[in-house]
Amino acid sequence: MLYATIMAGGSGTRFWPASRRARPKQLLSLVGDASMLQSTVARLRGLCEDGQILILTNQQLVNATRQQLPALPVDSIIGEPCKRDTAPCIGLAAGLIARQDADATMLVMPADHVIQQVDNFHKAVQQAEQMLKEDPTRIITFGIRPTYPATVFGYIQRGESAGNGWRVSKFREKPDLETAQSYVDSGEFYWNAGIFLWRVDTILSALQSLEPEMFAHLKTITDAAGSDDFAEVFTREFTAINGKSIDYAVMEHYENVCVIEAPFDWDDVGNWTAVPRLSGVDDNGNSVSGSQLCIDTSGSVVRSTDDHLVVALGLQDCIVIHTPDATLVADKSDEAAIKKVVQQLEERGMEEFL
Repeated sequence: MLYATIMAGGSGTRFWPASRRARPKQLLSLVGDASMLQSTVARLRGLCEDGQILILTNQQLVNATRQQLPALPVDSIIGEPCKRDTAPCIGLAAGLIARQDADATMLVMPADHVIQQVDNFHKAVQQAEQMLKEDPTRIITFGIRPTYPATVFGYIQRGESAGNGWRVSKFREKPDLETAQSYVDSGEFYWNAGIFLWRVDTILSALQSLEPEMFAHLKTITDAAGSDDFAEVFTREFTAINGKSIDYAVMEHYENVCVIEAPFDWDDVGNWTAVPRLSGVDDNGNSVSGSQLCIDTSGSVVRSTDDHLVVALGLQDCIVIHTPDATLVADKSDEAAIKKVVQQLEERGMEEFL
């Protein structure tokens, strides 16, 4: 039976000031009316039931997450006591799923990606499930054929053919522009979307072999599930874990990793410049929402609330984001500096804006 795990603990600092600690990127409606998390859950309809969906977030976001997903069972939303990267998150989810179904197939995906071709997404999952039937020890990842030489994504190099996909030859870190171009030109590389499919016993066995200390902590947690002291055990054991990404912990070392080419458009919506690409622009190349008036302005992202007018006059390639307590005005070409804003707010003790 297919179970889905959604990783929803990110902060999305590049979307400040709309994104805050109490309302990070995955809880925002950046593309369309639904939040990114709600869209991710909706994408699973027809693949698995609500009771087979597990959301992993942080403790501070549990209530907000439940408010956005009232149809899910209360115990389907797990709040981690601290941030420990994706391997402990995935291992915890796998252990909890295995308690319900030791033979379960597990689909893992982030909460903050945009995939608008739902039918094609379902076909890709079914294709990956077929590959697991052929070889249950496989770990399958979804690769996105690159459309440009991106330097902000990791890459997957495909090797020999394996059923409906390919064996993974090597995972590559985020490259410089020249290297990224060579990856695109070769036709052998995919963007790493961070979407995985495997059997729960396979990923748990891999973690036990490759990360025995981490696995021991996770097993103690899952063994305590349902007990009166679960919260105490969870906090103690999870905090003691040395955090590590699933790529470093498992994917780069496991011998039977395969990749399928995703037949759907994908975007990880990493920053404000992704919004025009996904939601479209007006005749002047502006992406706008809320109450706004753009005069002699082009190539800009302008967002406001319905009750506050923002007038952009004579701007070119800028980002203007208004929220009730903070407004950002930035050069679109230097958007990475938004992370510096968050860092400086932290350094100055301006917690109310975080």
